[in-house]
Parts: sequence; structure tokens; C-alpha cells
Amino acid sequence: MHLLMIEFLDRFSEKVLSAIGFSAEMIYPLKAVFFVLVIIFFSWIANWIAKQGILVVLAKAIKRSSSKWDDIFFEKKVFSRMSHLLPVVVIFWFGRALMSEYPGLIDAIYLITNIYIIIVVMLVVYAVINSVGAIYEKFDISKSKPIKGFLQILKILISFVVAILILSLVLGRSPLYFLTGLGAASAVLLLIFKDTILNFVGGVQVTSNNLVQIGDWIEMPKYGADGDVIEINLHAVLVQNWDRTITTIPTYALVTDSFKNWRGMVQSGGRRIKRAINVDARSIKICDEEMLRKFEQVYYLKDYIRKKKEEIEKYNREHEFDESVLINGRRLTNIGTFRAYVKNYLTNHPKIHNDMIMMVRQMAPSEKGVPLEIYAFTNDIDWVNYEAIQSDIFDHILSRISFFELKVFQDPSEITVSLGQVSTAKEQGKTKN
Repeated sequence: MHLLMIEFLDRFSEKVLSAIGFSAEMIYPLKAVFFVLVIIFFSWIANWIAKQGILVVLAKAIKRSSSKWDDIFFEKKVFSRMSHLLPVVVIFWFGRALMSEYPGLIDAIYLITNIYIIIVVMLVVYAVINSVGAIYEKFDISKSKPIKGFLQILKILISFVVAILILSLVLGRSPLYFLTGLGAASAVLLLIFKDTILNFVGGVQVTSNNLVQIGDWIEMPKYGADGDVIEINLHAVLVQNWDRTITTIPTYALVTDSFKNWRGMVQSGGRRIKRAINVDARSIKICDEEMLRKFEQVYYLKDYIRKKKEEIEKYNREHEFDESVLINGRRLTNIGTFRAYVKNYLTNHPKIHNDMIMMVRQMAPSEKGVPLEIYAFTNDIDWVNYEAIQSDIFDHILSRISFFELKVFQDPSEITVSLGQVSTAKEQGKTKN
């Protein structure tokens, strides 16, 4: 049937061109142009049918299906790109009928069509790879074992194969000819794709050694990164910083450079508090009886004071110290009692992780006073909640420290500067008045 159609178009075009007045020598090439336009027109019709007919029906069928995978294939345009192959059927359909009359023209059309087929198939394969990646990301394992870098390498290899096939078609050479040429140019290729190769190897090591996962909080000061990993691909690891900016880190840098991964903190369920209060050394003293009676009324100190008093009295009695002199023997101090209070307070705090290390320790004295450091872990790792818990704890501690007749150290020089600024401001005010 298509032969009859071609014959009809051939006679019709020849009559029209003759009627217009073209010579016999001009009719032949003009008919060739006419058939090229006919092929383009029918190819466009075939593409329109594929887009507006087949794809629309297919989209409705996919929406009705219970499977989610076909939705992903449709979203990633696998079927849309496959529809571009329908015009190829039209081209070959016309080509077989016109080969005998226009062999040179049809050979050129076939060459362009074959290149077109290779490119469309490549795009379809790309879409399938993207779909596989999207389906894989639906599984939890994708966070610890991302495959995006491997899929990108696969795309690069496919692009090499496509380039070789197109060159072999255009130049009329076997693909093996170009493959042997690649061996000779391997040094140049290694230089051109040095970063790609490094990143690929780095990506393999990152994935196989589980150095970084999607969602990990990492710190890498060299690249200004401090936030969550949102993507791991062939060339880079994307980190969304806490100020919502995006930092790009070369994949191989995670292997060659050092970085901090907070995943252990997240998995443990505890976030560390490590902060000190500087106590003024001049406010540290031995507790007298009046102070001990006052401390015994504190809920978190009742048992501590009773046990310590019994222990100290027994020790002093055994060693026959003269307790009339306050410096003799063992004594309770206000800073030691305060340390015990803070320890018991943290132990009973509902937001402190009691299964992890917790201590209140006295650090080495310095010109800033005597640091009393709180080292503990909260049982809520959310950043906002963690900061609120930490602030509440230190609000409590700072507000209670004066009860133990202790003072928080403040740099006298800073106080002097502040007082001097106030005095200067007052003098300036008097001058203006």
C-alpha cells in the first residue's frame, strides 16, 4: 500500500512541477526535496500521535495502576523519550520505497536517522538510569550506600560508547578502530578526566567504608562546611549549612582531608554539654556549722551532707585531729558542696542522659578563677531543644551559686572599663547640660 502511495506522490509532484514549467533536469532534484518534506511532515505527524495519543493513554493507565515504579519511569520521561522512536518507523517506511530512485539521498537520510536512533536510545537509557536511581532512593539503604556516583560513571561510559558509534557511522570505520585509538590516547584522557577519576575512586571509598551518609551532619572548616549532607554524587558532596547555604566538597576530599562526622552523636541519642563556670577563688571557703545546717535543708544535698559529715567525723576522730582549729583534719567546702549539688541536680534532670558519662569537675585554676566544668549528655539531640536544655541548666546553676556563698569570676579590668565608660558618659551629659 505504501508503494502505491509513493507512486501517487511521485506522479503528482512530477505533474505539478511540469505544469509550473520546470525542465526535466530540475524536476528530479525538486522531487527529492519534495519527498524530504513529505518524510518530515509524516514524521511530525507520527511524533504528534505518540505524544498526544499513546502517551496520554499510557499516563492514564499508569495512574490507575497500584505500582509506584511505573510512575517514576513516567516522571523521568522514559516513555516520553521512547516516543521519539516512532518517527523512525515512518522514515524507514518511506526509505524502502524511495531507495531505488534516490539511493544517495536515502543513504544520507539513513545515516542521519541512525545517528538520531543512537542519541534517542542513549537518552532513553539515561532516563532508565535516573529512574533506577529514584527507585533506589526510596529504600533506607540509599542513605548509607548512595549509588548516584556510580550511575553518573555509567552515563559517562555510555556517552563514550555513543560517541564511538556515531564516529564509526560518519567516517565509515569499525568501532574497534576508535577503541584502539583510545588506548594510544589514554595518557591524554587520564589528564582530561583526572578529577572525574579521583572523585570516582573517592566515592567508592566513601561508600564502601561508610564514611558519609545522606543526612549526616559534618564539619569541614577547610571548605566552610558545617551542616547536613543532602547529596553525594560523582563529583561532589553537597552540604546544606545551618545558615541554609550550600557548600560543595569534592568527593575525593572526604578521603584525602580530615572532617568531623556527628553521626555517632545522632545514633547514640545523646548530645554533649561541656561548659564551665569560672568561680572566683576568693569566695571559696570551709563550711562552718551554720552553712552546713543551711545546706542540709536542700533537697539534693540532704543525704550527701549526712554521709559526708559521718565520714569526716570518723576520719578526724581516728586521726585525733584538734577540731578546734578549723584548718585541721578534713572539712567540707562550699565549692565541693556546690559541685555535689550540681551533680545530684543533673542526675535527677529529666533531659540528661544517665546512661552516658556525667561529671562535674574542677579544672586547673587560672587568672580567670577556678573553672567548674559540667560534662554531661542530653537525651534530646535536636539542636534547638539541646540549646534550650543547656541554657535552662546553666540558668539554674548561676542563680543558685550565691546560695553557697560563691561568686562567679568577672575580669576586674572589664569592670573597670565599664565603670570608666559610665563615668565618661555622665561627664559628657553634665557638659551638655
